[in-house]
Amino acid sequence: MNTPSRVAATLSLAVLLGGGGYWAGTNDLGARLGLHVVEPACATPEASMTAPSGAVIYYRHPDGLSRFSASPKNTDDGRPFVAVRESEDVSFSDTAAKPNKTVEAAETGAKPAERKILYYRNPMGLPDTSKVPKKDSMGMDYIPVFDGDQGDASTVKVSLGKLQRTGVKTATAEMASITRKIEVPGTVALDERLVSIISMRTDSFVDDVADVTTGDHIRKGEKLFRFYSREIATAASEYAAGRSDARGNGDAGSALRLKNLGVPQEVIDSVANTRQVPPSISYVAPRDGIILERMATTGMMAKPGDVLFRIADISNVWVVADVPEYDLASIRNGAEVTVTVRSLPGKSFNGVVDLIYPQVDMQMRTTKVRIELPNPDGVLLSNMYAEVEIEAGAPKPVVAVPNSAVIDTGDRQVVFIDKGGGQFEPRDVKLGVRGEDQTEITKGVAAGDKVVVAANFLLDAESNLNSALSAMTEEAKP
Repeated sequence: MNTPSRVAATLSLAVLLGGGGYWAGTNDLGARLGLHVVEPACATPEASMTAPSGAVIYYRHPDGLSRFSASPKNTDDGRPFVAVRESEDVSFSDTAAKPNKTVEAAETGAKPAERKILYYRNPMGLPDTSKVPKKDSMGMDYIPVFDGDQGDASTVKVSLGKLQRTGVKTATAEMASITRKIEVPGTVALDERLVSIISMRTDSFVDDVADVTTGDHIRKGEKLFRFYSREIATAASEYAAGRSDARGNGDAGSALRLKNLGVPQEVIDSVANTRQVPPSISYVAPRDGIILERMATTGMMAKPGDVLFRIADISNVWVVADVPEYDLASIRNGAEVTVTVRSLPGKSFNGVVDLIYPQVDMQMRTTKVRIELPNPDGVLLSNMYAEVEIEAGAPKPVVAVPNSAVIDTGDRQVVFIDKGGGQFEPRDVKLGVRGEDQTEITKGVAAGDKVVVAANFLLDAESNLNSALSAMTEEAKP
């Protein structure tokens, strides 16, 4: 056979063998003859080891686009959607430490329990659900919610791994005395009980007024002025005459009349001893203090009740503080107070709450609280501005939790209770006194309960989301 004939024969044989092999492969000739043919080398190890299992839960686009269907469907060009079984779906629960239920069921011969997917929720916590898988605007897959995962709609379940990642911390509610400082403004005022007004009880003529003016300090017993009164002179004459009577009639009555007319006891005793009526009588200061007002003038005629001097003892003063209405429940009589004055830097005064005034200012919604302060040096002056710190709180032990444990929305106050096993229950509470570090709980929490003190806002958001989704699910049920 010549060379051209050999080449033609070789090409014919190659075509025949290639076509036969193709026919055998496409018609599964090995399986028909009982031969075990090896899988193609290009198959991935995972595909050869595991096969999709479980029920078909939805259908996805064959090109991997974010298009899904709950029932069989074709693309626009006629290709069928790919069925996705339960084992192929993405799970967002912590399954690293859980055994493979499909493998375990295969080893034991038991049929794995299939969990029904109720719906898919937004991965960012938005109130948006879907009956079929979908993606959000950022391309994140919606999270499946299985039947039985809901439990209590408001209770939050968190795995141990997520607890560490989110920084959830707890503390124990305890019986404690809650104290705090209330800082409010105040004003120095005179003690009303230590203010004296000098006036006459009968018509009198004033002369020889002492050389004192408003603001001067004066001692008890120092002369203020001299005066003459016809009525006092008549009563003094009768008293002097009565003392000269051998029988002593009228002494007590005349002395009492002089006292009622405002004559000092020293003058009455002088008339009794000397049996003479002085032409004018000296009026002396009734107490130590400063002169707040001087109206007496030499030569003036004073009518009964006219104010001639006003004297105040400033050895003890008041500080009147304006306390907001919402802080009144925390203040009690006898509470310790620290007062500082801007004009006296570095110096503080200690006192106690003497009185809580029984009224609230209609415009400012504040109540005046009176504090008594000793002022022996006289450095505290009337109408000085003061900064007041009042020790407030509940002196008796009450159920208290850290301030960070309370979520106050204005309409309601919530505390999350650690039920154990990663379960957290939101509980509505009623608050009492709020201290520097702790808050009194009057209802909703008992001593010994574990409360969440960190990352509780995340739990509250999850709880609200669960409640909303539960309500939507109930509405969606036929």
